[in-house]
Order: sequence, then C-alpha cells, then structure tokens
Amino acid sequence: MNLQPTVQSHVEITDTLSRLYLFLAQSLDRCVSEAARISYPEPQFQAALASTKATVLDMLSVNQVVKGKIEQECDRIESLVMACVQDGAAKAGALDELKAERAVLKHKTLALSDLLAVFRAA
Repeated sequence: MNLQPTVQSHVEITDTLSRLYLFLAQSLDRCVSEAARISYPEPQFQAALASTKATVLDMLSVNQVVKGKIEQECDRIESLVMACVQDGAAKAGALDELKAERAVLKHKTLALSDLLAVFRAA
C-alpha cells in the first residue's frame, strides 16, 4: 500500500492550516502593534489571509464539522479585530479577549508546526 499521496495531502493541509493560523495571529498583532501594520501593507495582508482561508476551507470541504469550526474561528477573530479598531469601552474588553485568543493561536500554530515536521520526516 502506497501512503505517499496521503502523506503529501496531510503535509499540504497541515502546512496551509498552519499558515492560516499565522495570518490570524498576525491580524490580532496588527491591532496592537504599529510595526506589525507597517511591515505588511494592509491590502496585501488581507489578500493573503483571504486566499489562505479560502484554500483551507476548500481542503476541509470533505469534513463539514471541521470546516465549520475553522469558519467560526475566523469569524470570531475578524469580529475581535473589528472591535479592537473602535474607540470606547468595548475596545478595552476586546484587547483582553485578543490576548487570550492570541495565546490559543500560538499553541495551535506550535502544535501544527510540530505535526508538520513529523509529516515531512515521514
């Protein structure tokens, strides 16, 4: 039995999902860091995020439950980013949520990075 195409598929999915989480984390970082906003112009950043998200969702179309979870996560982060750019009391609460969400994304990215290394070594 040849598992090479399956392993390659897993590598591609893991790599793309990892890239999506990196972009989501960067979108949170851009809320609090001028340097993060300057380092990657907004139009190019949004295009890369949208492209990566579309690719991930297409890859996950075989499993609607996981696809739905990723869509919910992206929507939640987008809402959080929108709350952070507004002024007022909502921004302070959003910044606290942002820190918590950023920590979750960091752990997911690290786990995917380790998994990707295992897949590539296979």
